[in-house]
Amino acid sequence: MLIALEVHRVDGLRTTALRARKRCTPSMTVIICRWVTGKSLVSAPPSSVYLTTMIPLDTRLLFPLERQALLELLWSLDSADWAKPTVCPGWAVQDVTAHILNDYLRRISGSRDRHNGAVFDDGETLPAYLARVNGEFVRAMRQTSPHLLIDLLAHLGPQLDLVWAATDLTGPAHLHVSWAGPGASPAWLDIARDYTEFWVHQQQIRDAVSHAGADEVSLLRPVLVTFLHALPVTLRDRIRPRGTAVQVDITGPAGGRWTVVSDGSGWDLTDADADEPAASVRMDQDTLWRLATRGITVDQARQRSELRGDRELTESATTLLAVVA
Repeated sequence: MLIALEVHRVDGLRTTALRARKRCTPSMTVIICRWVTGKSLVSAPPSSVYLTTMIPLDTRLLFPLERQALLELLWSLDSADWAKPTVCPGWAVQDVTAHILNDYLRRISGSRDRHNGAVFDDGETLPAYLARVNGEFVRAMRQTSPHLLIDLLAHLGPQLDLVWAATDLTGPAHLHVSWAGPGASPAWLDIARDYTEFWVHQQQIRDAVSHAGADEVSLLRPVLVTFLHALPVTLRDRIRPRGTAVQVDITGPAGGRWTVVSDGSGWDLTDADADEPAASVRMDQDTLWRLATRGITVDQARQRSELRGDRELTESATTLLAVVA
């Protein structure tokens, strides 16, 4: 039973929250989202309000920092570097860079200009659609020089920053974050999802050219926290009694401890400690983000992790996926 309407400030983000008796701790925030129907955003009817506990983040000020690191990296590359293969099948460094540009263009066009973009083919799934339109753009941009790609990123990046600055973080997302659960997503999670995408693609380029960087705590920790919002969906088929907890320890400078708690029918993410977790997963920060984006396999992630307790829960937790695939 919902008993109070409160306003919380978490990590600098003011967000309206409902606290439920015997369900929420002070560290949890329950977000009221709006419902997404087709291509329009409308307020949710009472029967459709989507409630979930989340850890709100404001990543907007990180985009210029991540982009500056990317541009400095790209300017340092020679012609051979641009042709080196990446972890993305069939894509070289230049292709991944073009894909980042595509993300900029698509976001500005959709969120600022309300342009619908490419349409789905008949019967096409979201993963198939994204693979098709992303591939079409990347192939077309192979006619573009690396210099021009850098110029376009530098020109469009600040325009994308303005889109984020004008966004109400507690309002509805322009694009639903499907891997974080059914129903609508809050805008802050939509923006954080895009931040993780840009950061991960930069790391894929860095891996390809053996040039580490952009992994400071301030840039990496928001990536980890955002990806952990996929855990409730990851565990959705593992029904456990209310209060059952899975503890997740991420080692490394950007790591920390988080807990996923069962409400009897689903799971909620919190940064509170669990007194007696039914299961625990411990992995380093590099393993988490690579697992979440399938830069490594589930088996590889498990080999790099310490898993204890309820085996079904640890096995499910280590299938974490925070991309559309």
